[in-house]
Amino acid sequence: MERMRNMTKSMRIKFKQMKLRPIKNGEDYQAVLERLELIFDAVPGSDEGDELEILGILVEKYEDEHFPIDLPDPIEAIKFRMEQLNYSQKDLANIIGLKSRASEILNRKRKLSLSMIRKLSKELNIPSEVLIQDY
Repeated sequence: MERMRNMTKSMRIKFKQMKLRPIKNGEDYQAVLERLELIFDAVPGSDEGDELEILGILVEKYEDEHFPIDLPDPIEAIKFRMEQLNYSQKDLANIIGLKSRASEILNRKRKLSLSMIRKLSKELNIPSEVLIQDY
């Protein structure tokens, strides 16, 4: 209540006009997505721009809770990144050591060591959280 008293009149009006509330279910989520579509090109710093920013935060929180995205499999992440970079197994071997070791890793016959994880993370730009998972 004290905060409301300390707000300027224009801030109180702006705050009341937004009518923001948490996204509690799929119906709320859809309504917010529709509103976001309407104000998508709002000018930053304008009333609609501020509303867009706040609604974006609410949508992100709702999606994180209701539509979590699992981390990819470590070996599949390596293969995917190698494909993106047009790397061969020989290129991977240059990063982690031996060609036979690269083959064993890609065929899931050898686990990644901490040293390999560090090198792969640095050279292939794969987050270490992905590489340290069990597979």
